[in-house]
Amino acid sequence: MDPLAIGALVERLKEYNAAYRAGELRISDLEYDQLVETLRSVDPEHPYLHTIEPEVVRSSGTVRHTARMLSTEKAYTTQALSRFVERVEKAAQSLGRRTLFRVTPKLDGMAGKDENGVLASRGNGLVGNDITHVFDRGITAIGGRGLGPGEIVMVKSYFEDYFSDEFVHPRNMVTGVVNADEINESSKRALADGMIHFVPYVNMKAWQGTGEELLDNIGQITADLAQIDYPLDGMVAEAIDEDVKAHMGATSHHHRWQIAIKTRGETAQTSVLGIQWQTGRTGKVTPVLQVEPTHVSGATISNITAHHGGMVRDKALGIGARIEIIRSGEVIPKLERVIEPAETVELPNSCPSCGSSLEWQGDFLMCRNHDSCPAQTETGLRHWFRILGNCDGFGPKAIERLVEGGFTKIQDIYAMSYHDFLRLGFGEKQSENLVGALVESRAELLEDARFLAAFGIVNLGIGDSRHLLAHYRLEDLGALTEEQLSQIKGFGSKTSGGISQALRMKWPVISHMLDLGFALERTPLAAEQASIDSPIAGLNVLFTGKMQQGSRNDMKAQARVLGAKVLSSPSGSLELLVIGEKASAAKIAKAQGYGAKVLTEAEYLDLIAPSESAI
Repeated sequence: MDPLAIGALVERLKEYNAAYRAGELRISDLEYDQLVETLRSVDPEHPYLHTIEPEVVRSSGTVRHTARMLSTEKAYTTQALSRFVERVEKAAQSLGRRTLFRVTPKLDGMAGKDENGVLASRGNGLVGNDITHVFDRGITAIGGRGLGPGEIVMVKSYFEDYFSDEFVHPRNMVTGVVNADEINESSKRALADGMIHFVPYVNMKAWQGTGEELLDNIGQITADLAQIDYPLDGMVAEAIDEDVKAHMGATSHHHRWQIAIKTRGETAQTSVLGIQWQTGRTGKVTPVLQVEPTHVSGATISNITAHHGGMVRDKALGIGARIEIIRSGEVIPKLERVIEPAETVELPNSCPSCGSSLEWQGDFLMCRNHDSCPAQTETGLRHWFRILGNCDGFGPKAIERLVEGGFTKIQDIYAMSYHDFLRLGFGEKQSENLVGALVESRAELLEDARFLAAFGIVNLGIGDSRHLLAHYRLEDLGALTEEQLSQIKGFGSKTSGGISQALRMKWPVISHMLDLGFALERTPLAAEQASIDSPIAGLNVLFTGKMQQGSRNDMKAQARVLGAKVLSSPSGSLELLVIGEKASAAKIAKAQGYGAKVLTEAEYLDLIAPSESAI
């Protein structure tokens, strides 16, 4: 294989790996592993084979692991497992020991390590990211905190009952809870129900025995351990003796004393009967394959995700295509391979919601009719009110009724009167409350970054909006160029063009909403923050409890002016907690556990008084 072909193969592997870590499965695990082995056969020393691609996660900082968190070597056959057992036993014999093996379920979620009050992602194996905030979002630590490495997962049966039609895999929801600035309604429900867990490996059911017993009984061992209500990706076998583990060591990629036992799972063949196309909030039109109902691993399957239009096109997944699907530890069955491509493949030319012409963006078909597409309009309005977070009453049902009544633009909704709501069938009290909520949402102090993020511009969530507004004023964004945006650290060339174009297109709406007089809290400019001389400049500060000298929002705004970074919940990066009346004892305990300084409101005001008088 020539160097160009090897380079192309590595780029494919990186793309598939990044998609997997983001919660999107492009190809099966087996197909991915086969590509890895292809690379190993032609270039065994390639750096990709010996490094761990770090996750891209929402983080409060980096954390150096006390012990390396590596990937796991894989065994798909009994021969590969036998070779692993032989290597471990040979190492044990050289030390004069007879080692035992432990087998545990391999959870299919997001790996992390919980120690010293901080939960860190695996990262590159040596350094991870602080993701402790997930506990404040409602993730349950099974068995308590500080129990070392484990996995963030969702309860499998719960996912199958409530979300299997909405998400491809529970990992999608886990990734969103860890990374998103704002958690979607489905994830909020799962968190409220206590169904997303951090499971330490030490608390998991395990089998223990000799290498001979492992090889003779691997089928029964796997069957027994698989009776766990989490998504699985096989089993993990490892040596128990610490001296043996130390002697065998690790590569830069995986521990030599550990292996993942993988199976192909149960497969079945079926035929594609049709394709249903769905339009999402950002205009992506995605396919769902309707297949001949097929029984696989205890479930009857009639729908299979095809992820995007590019997969339908490239794999010829039209009506009549004969496909093989697989379902093992996965909750949702996956397309394993195409046995017989369809003779013809029909891709939609128009949006299934509004009829507008579609365009290709990479592998995705896109509807660009963002302002008038009913599917995008409804989900866009939901996004506005969810991100704004200060306008009660505008839930999915209310928004659906507004769209059906012709109120499809946010500026039109803010112009609605009491009688407009009545005409759409809302009750008298409800109409009164909705009008009042719109008025209050303009009067309540709102961070300008949250206001900007509510418009739903792709790649411009709350965090990125805050970062952008630290360099340019909100009022100036309508004229922001791609070149100006790409010069800001964190905005790459791939996203800058799309963001600047979207800002220009949405500017009439953004400008109109600004003119309505929203009470916006201004993000301090980076140049201003750098020159601030105050006792809290550069500190990560959190306010909790009822304040006497003003509202918490006022104090947050003041702290940002003084150069502090205001957090929304305790995390490992917290440096100063300011407590008012009836402050949460749990937050105080967490803050102290992180080593943060805790001040009363009066002590805090005394601290900032010199800076305050100097401004």
